[in-house]
Amino acid sequence: MSQERIISDISNSARKINHIMETEIHVPVGSPTIRKFPIHVDEHNVKEGAIKLIKELRPTWDINQVKTKLFTDGTTNKLVGCYVDESPEDVVLVRVYGNKTELIVDRDNELKSFQVLHANGCAPHLYCTFNNGICYEFMQGDALGTQDVRDPVLLRLIATEMARIHAIHAHNGCIPKPNLWIKMRKYFSLVATEFTDQASNSRIREEVPSKEVLEEEMTWMKEHLSQLGSPVVLCHNDLLCKNIIHNVKEGYVRFIDYEYSSYNYQAFDIGNHFNEFAGMSELDYGLYPSREMQLDWLHTYLKAYKHFTKKGEEVSQCELETLYVQVNKFSLASHFFWGFWALIQAKYSSIDFDFLGYAVLRFNQYFKTKPTVMALKIPE
Repeated sequence: MSQERIISDISNSARKINHIMETEIHVPVGSPTIRKFPIHVDEHNVKEGAIKLIKELRPTWDINQVKTKLFTDGTTNKLVGCYVDESPEDVVLVRVYGNKTELIVDRDNELKSFQVLHANGCAPHLYCTFNNGICYEFMQGDALGTQDVRDPVLLRLIATEMARIHAIHAHNGCIPKPNLWIKMRKYFSLVATEFTDQASNSRIREEVPSKEVLEEEMTWMKEHLSQLGSPVVLCHNDLLCKNIIHNVKEGYVRFIDYEYSSYNYQAFDIGNHFNEFAGMSELDYGLYPSREMQLDWLHTYLKAYKHFTKKGEEVSQCELETLYVQVNKFSLASHFFWGFWALIQAKYSSIDFDFLGYAVLRFNQYFKTKPTVMALKIPE
């Protein structure tokens, strides 16, 4: 092998490693190691496996007295809460990963996000991992609905909490890179085979835009959106209503489920949350926040973000307008991201949900809102 070739290979390897480091979340030094148990939990009989884990995690509990509660809101995983009557506030959640979800979720990254957010007071305690899932602390409070996120008080609590997470420093000194385009491209490659004439699913051929159209839009989005100057920060990336827990007694909100957390564009995280005002099981984009509601949210967010990053607290009209434009443009990318996600779920998930119908609605909304959103201009 020539010397030039060796140097070229080393250089390429270094670039790849660097690229991983730039998008990777780094766990704080001294964080407790996560316990791992070689236990497999059957997603169709979660209780039996959950009890095995409880024996390890809560050895003082009388196994015969353990009660379980199945949570049914998830569209990716199965979730069961375990507790005993003597200490009802100590609920251990056992989450079993859904079929083939490793294709769309970076589990290693999820654990790192969990640890980083917990270390910064933004996430519950992670108890352990097992072969096909994780166990963690139940967060006291109520999961929000589509009406709650519009409430002026809650809306500001949510904006402040998102700013707090966005201000967390969890990289290794590199300038962090967004993983939106890498992830979207990966999702697209996973569903590309479904767009052939021979593909078994006629609904995809009839209702979803063609592979060529989707690829073209993706290329256009990357080119256009990455020029908007949105900062790259630690993002939740999946802030749907049910992932926001409101502790009424203590008066705060916390976010749960970090499967899609990563370094990403600030405006994507916010635009994605605004899209989630429409709900999930019965999408209603009439609920997308008005300009007035968005400006209230964004003003609270910017004030908090500046406070947490120690950049003062004064918010100018220009900063507010700029973020408004960035957020609404990045909301387009959110439709595509979850459209691809839903097509993958339609293929593999055992959960009873019309993923394909959801994908169609997301792509439709993208094409419907694109002209209006693209007319928005960032102030000079």
